[in-house]
Amino acid sequence: VSFIRPPHDANGEEGSELGDWQLPLCFQEKRHTEPIEGATTITQTWRMKERMKTVSVALVLCLNVGVDPPDVVKTQPCARLECWIDPLSMSPQKALESIGANLQKQYERWQPRARYKQSLDPTVDEVKKLCTSLRRNAKEERVLFHYNGHGVPRPTVNGEVWVFNRMYTQYIPLSVYDLQTWMGAPSIYVYDCSNAGVIVDLFRSFAEQHEKEYEQQ
Repeated sequence: VSFIRPPHDANGEEGSELGDWQLPLCFQEKRHTEPIEGATTITQTWRMKERMKTVSVALVLCLNVGVDPPDVVKTQPCARLECWIDPLSMSPQKALESIGANLQKQYERWQPRARYKQSLDPTVDEVKKLCTSLRRNAKEERVLFHYNGHGVPRPTVNGEVWVFNRMYTQYIPLSVYDLQTWMGAPSIYVYDCSNAGVIVDLFRSFAEQHEKEYEQQ
């Protein structure tokens, strides 16, 4: 804000006889006269322009109840509830099935008409069979892949999550690149495991690689 003093005549008195055109003007700086314009920004929305249905949901749980993964040191007490179920409150197999059922119920509240398939403590081949089957049936619609890896080691820096061998004696790596191949597009991925952020950057680079391969084909 600018303040001015009224003009004075030679005797020090305020000039009351000056014409309007002779009076000094306030607020004439450029910042006061320029039109006010908002910043030019490009807005983006996460919502898709076209509505798309999530027709199939794969629920992959790698819990191996009762056996903690080797790279995770749990404090006592620690958080153990899975879908509001304590895995140690019942037999391992019953706990695994109950957790899978509860997880499916939670998703069904969001999308009751989707086709749900559970894969509990699976092998690589079982995950591949599940994903390819759901993609084949979904065609061009969206498929959701939910992975719970609280019973296996953390994701690797090479972009791998873990599943089991058939005898549950070894942890077997599953490449996210292969997973994207089986799942196809469009897809949604939910990684509920320790240190899941490790695979985010690799997930993006794998997706870009798939796009380039698709364009070449």
